[in-house]
Amino acid sequence: MRNILIFQTAFLGDLILTSSLIKSIKKSFPEANVSIVVRKGFESVFQGFSYVSEIISYNKKGFLKFSRLLKEKNFDLVISPHRSHRTSLLLFLSRIKRRIGFNTSGFSFLYTDRVKYRQGKEVHEIDRNLDLLLPLKDEFSVVVDKKPELPISNSESKVTLEKFNLKKDYIVLAPGSVWKTKMWLSEYYGEVAKYFLKKGKNVVLVGSKSDLEPCTKVHEIAEKRTINLCGKTTLREFFSVIKEAQLLISNDSSPVHVASCFNIPVVAVFGATVKDFGFYPYNKDKGVVAEIDLYCRPCGIHGGRRCPEGHFRCMKNLKPEIVIEKAENLLKK
Repeated sequence: MRNILIFQTAFLGDLILTSSLIKSIKKSFPEANVSIVVRKGFESVFQGFSYVSEIISYNKKGFLKFSRLLKEKNFDLVISPHRSHRTSLLLFLSRIKRRIGFNTSGFSFLYTDRVKYRQGKEVHEIDRNLDLLLPLKDEFSVVVDKKPELPISNSESKVTLEKFNLKKDYIVLAPGSVWKTKMWLSEYYGEVAKYFLKKGKNVVLVGSKSDLEPCTKVHEIAEKRTINLCGKTTLREFFSVIKEAQLLISNDSSPVHVASCFNIPVVAVFGATVKDFGFYPYNKDKGVVAEIDLYCRPCGIHGGRRCPEGHFRCMKNLKPEIVIEKAENLLKK
């Protein structure tokens, strides 16, 4: 194997969790060039990652043109954790000789090797991704490295802290999400912020520009005493802020997986989604899930725009005291 491609154009959290697969492939084929296709805007995530030779940005508008580009690169193998019909067809048209994907992928028959997509208790997305190496084990010496990783050096994170005038004794809150039913109440995040501010901690809010509304609300509830970095950081600065934190409290979203890369304690707040989907904090000693049992959970793999039942109890009944207790227990470890 000389040229290997990994295809992952899903959300940021999915891409971060692909890092274990990237590392394992490079360690299994140390002489190979390992390339990765990412969605436009995520090119910087694996910038400087020693396991990756090339980062290819994918623009969905140029479907056939992109398939020709991949064909010209003469990949020997492509591994795709991404399960869309479009991806399966694209990789087939790219004429890559060996194509490994999941059996639940759209148009899965277009893959040369199909791997069972496992789901259930104690099956993490990282482990699922690593299952994609199973078809290679009979022919090659496959090395598995499960630890997720992001290529942020101490010097890079130091520059970020200096830029935003952050002292190391801080806690990060990430109150946003693409999906509304994944979002814990801003009022509750505000109460958590006030609790830790009262204890003398600095509280930092992070998120993209689309998270400005919940972050601003939390900032105001906390009497504007938080450090609101929402929409102000680059992706890598966002990673750096979490890397140097004492603790992260986040919805079921990408910040949880950033924290796992750096062994940062994290409380993940789950509402519409559940751990069985496989996106809980990977480091069990450093990560816990805050959730309550309800007849209607889960209501979708991604959550949704609104509560199907109309009551949103999964988040409303998950009081700040529950999350604070879990956070304090992690800080004591």
